[in-house]
Amino acid sequence: MTHSFVVRVPDAELLPEPLSPAQIVSGTPEVTGKVVWESADGRQVRGIWQITPGVVTDTEADEMFVVLSGSATIEVQGGPTLTVGPGDLAVLREGDRTTWTVHETLRKAYVINLGQKSPG
Repeated sequence: MTHSFVVRVPDAELLPEPLSPAQIVSGTPEVTGKVVWESADGRQVRGIWQITPGVVTDTEADEMFVVLSGSATIEVQGGPTLTVGPGDLAVLREGDRTTWTVHETLRKAYVINLGQKSPG
């Protein structure tokens, strides 16, 4: 990172991030996002992510996020069911298998830490 910066998250323009059809359980959810910062080694990512209503599955990275708008229920396989909405901070563990039921278009700001990259 060469300098400090500010991003107005509610108004940020996001780019399409198509879901794999295998992830969609029901509805026609659409995902958009924007990486605002990434470490030189690619192991730390900061960004904004949005999903429209529907039900999708995912395998999570080590992530912390804050919901800016919208709401969802996140079922963690073998773990808790999380209900998130504006102002909520959530933490997902790497490898968690989740089912997201998005009730209202959800926008979040996130921090992801990716595991060690294996030598190439």
